Amino acid sequence: MRINKYLATAGLAGRRKSEEFIINGKVKVNGKIVRDLSTDIKDTDIVAVNGKVIRPVVSYEYYKLHKPKGYVSTVSDDKGRKTIMDLMRGVHTRIFPVGRLDYDTEGLILLTNDGEVANILTKPNSEIEKRYVVNIEGNITPDEIKKLSSGVDIGDYTTKPCSVQLLSSSDKASRLAVTIKEGKNRQIRRMFESIGKVVTFLKRTDIGDIHLGGLSRGEYSPLNTKEIRYLNNLKK
Repeated sequence: MRINKYLATAGLAGRRKSEEFIINGKVKVNGKIVRDLSTDIKDTDIVAVNGKVIRPVVSYEYYKLHKPKGYVSTVSDDKGRKTIMDLMRGVHTRIFPVGRLDYDTEGLILLTNDGEVANILTKPNSEIEKRYVVNIEGNITPDEIKKLSSGVDIGDYTTKPCSVQLLSSSDKASRLAVTIKEGKNRQIRRMFESIGKVVTFLKRTDIGDIHLGGLSRGEYSPLNTKEIRYLNNLKK
């Protein structure tokens, strides 16, 4: 098994994050630092990350969390900010967030120790739909909605076509539902900035077939059987 997949299977993180550990020299195999991503791990090898021996996970756990504003979507933060792990105190398994939500964005985020699922959900070509509710200042025209739907230049990237639905609008504020199949840094906010709109509220409600449901801010719950089946089907 390739070393990055081994780390992901051990529940350390998704494959991309696991590769960062390897490249940064934090992984040892049989006592020696390994930076080669093509390294194969045998059953007899001893793998350690930051001095701690890790082994593949026997069983996986999956959770969904209603992330509030004011939390970072990481396991730890070098600036001392609150992380979403502070909200997962009842979970004793080593889990990690799948992807991220901005500090000022709330809503659905998944956490697991299943590195393969994390990799599938976050890889650029997965095209898994993510739905957001967006509030902006002022009104928005049909032409502006059409422009957002067709794809806009957000500086370093042109977004792919997406679904933009107007839920309500007035001279003071508008509310929309936006569904995208990608996830660039601050993408939704940058999309609206590109047409001169200011986002005042942003909430992710769905990731594929997994829905935020009735979770209040800061609450989490294990995924149900149907949701877990959906994630496992992504592996096929």
